[in-house]
Amino acid sequence: MIYIIKKPTDTPDDNSTGMVVSALDKRNAPWKYLDLDKINPFNPGIEDELIWVCGIRQDGVHFEALSVLGLSNAVVNSPESIATCASKVQTTARLIKAGVPTPETIFTNSQEHVETFLEKHGKVVYKPVYGFDGNGIYPMTNISELGESPYYIQEFIKNNCDYRVFVIEGEAVGAIRRSSDTFAHNIHQGGLGEAVAEIPDNMAEISSRAANAVNIDYCGVDLLPWEDSYLVLEVNGTPNWHCMSAPIPEYIAGYLVEKEKSLKA
Repeated sequence: MIYIIKKPTDTPDDNSTGMVVSALDKRNAPWKYLDLDKINPFNPGIEDELIWVCGIRQDGVHFEALSVLGLSNAVVNSPESIATCASKVQTTARLIKAGVPTPETIFTNSQEHVETFLEKHGKVVYKPVYGFDGNGIYPMTNISELGESPYYIQEFIKNNCDYRVFVIEGEAVGAIRRSSDTFAHNIHQGGLGEAVAEIPDNMAEISSRAANAVNIDYCGVDLLPWEDSYLVLEVNGTPNWHCMSAPIPEYIAGYLVEKEKSLKA
């Protein structure tokens, strides 16, 4: 049995969970929804099963419940990797440790440190440590524009687009180019997505390295073009796959079926 935790942001027009469920049904794979708000994680009634997390709320209840479930079950993605990706600080630390190119970044409570960083780069990007869909991210050129601490600040990389690459088991299987007339290219911020027909080798390679750096089963890696390569902005542990021409739901369903079989072998 594959237990499924629905993405909280699913809508009738954008139903990530439903797409994968349909793909599982085509494979006659048994599945069942699991509601983290309605179970007692200390006595959930399931053990040695596969749990697929399409998405969770960024709150203590969902994450803690999922972490407890992970003690007796196989969870995709793991609670640890989801937590890593939810934190821009943890993601950046692992990218740097693995030698994956990423914009220069500081994390601090000190406005003086931010001001020094701003003087060095002239223009920087303020980002909330925990966030999604591009919310709360903005460029700044003056310390008076600084938001609330703690301060996660990246150098500004001039660009006219970014990329989202979908990675499963370290392999880049789909990608989109996102663009807009504003600073943010995220689809949820009004960006337009265009499928990348063929993923360049260097894009696939850096995306795979990013996924391995955070030790995750599958993810969405966000990239900025930089010189003749790319910089990794972040890794999404519960990604959407808007505008990708690759059949991502079928790929995920296939991965889950094989993962569940390996547990029962």
